Amino acid sequence: MAKAKRKSKSPRRKRNKLGVKNSLVNNINARKKKGISRSKKKKTIAKKAYAKKKNNWKE
Repeated sequence: MAKAKRKSKSPRRKRNKLGVKNSLVNNINARKKKGISRSKKKKTIAKKAYAKKKNNWKE
């Protein structure tokens, strides 16, 4: 008979490339600490893109 695999007692937590657990808040804070947060220009959506998106909203 084959032996059953045992699970380790301490589970390994998955980490992303920033070295933190995947969550929006953790990712934002990790980027802040590393000094690689996005500029204001890259954070905001363009007026043209927003208008296009707004046209598809159901009222």
